[in-house]
Amino acid sequence: MRVAVTILAFCVTSLLALGLVMLYSSSMTQVGAQYLQLQLVWCFLGFILCVAAAAFDYQQLKKIVWPFFLLALVLLVLVLLPLPHGLTKKINGAHRWFILPGMRLQPSELGKLALIIALAWYGDRYQRKMQTFRWGICLPVVIIAAILGLVFVEPDRGTTILLAAVSGSILLLAGVQWKFIIPPVILAAVGLAVSIWHDPMRMKRIFSWLDMEQNKEGVGYQAYQAMIALGSGGWTGLGLGNGRQKLGWVPEHHTDFIFSIIGEELGLLATLLVILAFVVIALCGIYIALHARDTFGTLLAIGITLLISLQAAINIGVVTSALPNKGLPLPFISYGGSNLLAMFTCVGILFSVARQANPAKITASDFVADENQNPFAAKAT
Repeated sequence: MRVAVTILAFCVTSLLALGLVMLYSSSMTQVGAQYLQLQLVWCFLGFILCVAAAAFDYQQLKKIVWPFFLLALVLLVLVLLPLPHGLTKKINGAHRWFILPGMRLQPSELGKLALIIALAWYGDRYQRKMQTFRWGICLPVVIIAAILGLVFVEPDRGTTILLAAVSGSILLLAGVQWKFIIPPVILAAVGLAVSIWHDPMRMKRIFSWLDMEQNKEGVGYQAYQAMIALGSGGWTGLGLGNGRQKLGWVPEHHTDFIFSIIGEELGLLATLLVILAFVVIALCGIYIALHARDTFGTLLAIGITLLISLQAAINIGVVTSALPNKGLPLPFISYGGSNLLAMFTCVGILFSVARQANPAKITASDFVADENQNPFAAKAT
């Protein structure tokens, strides 16, 4: 376990350092230095949250799960309202941020963590009933829909899809049967497709993704320029600070599309190392989850691991044009305080689960065989 925690900490620290270096590289632009200074402040605050979460007994989360969940719901509702003094503002057609002096906070980041903790608590509390339709689907869907519905209407389709995938995976690992999962997934997919079909902006993004060459001067401009940045970097890159696409060619080069600047300045080898780091983080998270002392810890660690891994996969998929533009930051690397604080907290919770893990080595015979129990929960020793 100590090795897994050490490797996890090393990978996270390496990604953070890379993000700061890339923001420093962008400091030659007009506001780049400001981004770096603010990111350093967020890193300091995030480190405090990570240490606090690691020292905190994750079992105590059970006592605050619903107040925390309710707080996330209230903030997600408030961000949609026209609050006085400009506390909320529609930016690029979306109501996602609280506007505070010198910063913007995104409540959906709190919603991500609140939803994972709530589902982990629910899967642990009702693990013997999870194979029934009522307890395995009906009640959890209410919990999931409360968060996803508010995020969806911001609108934030990328975060909605991410949280839906994480939530469904947690339910499956908690023991919900596939035959109960598939109908809600189909209904959700149809609903998402209908909403996108009636959303001209997102339909243009889909069509530009399908035919980037024909849309490289319009909706597909950002993705096309990102591909140019990745291609021009070659194996070893143009050198730190020598990238050209960040000079006004790639919009949001310090946030959602920072991966393309890494490829341009540091090359394909650096981007492969970034991908490898996220794969290793996922493996460490799974290892910690499998060695958790209870079902709550297992589901909590799995949910957090999926959140980090899937968000990274979606971001990289968007930058490489494997996926349509979703607007999700690259964990630990992209500029942004809300996401960085949330990711630090997630890592701290993983450390807390690992700190209290079952020291006994898990073997195949240790898993619960009873179909009414969570198949991923180890027997108590």
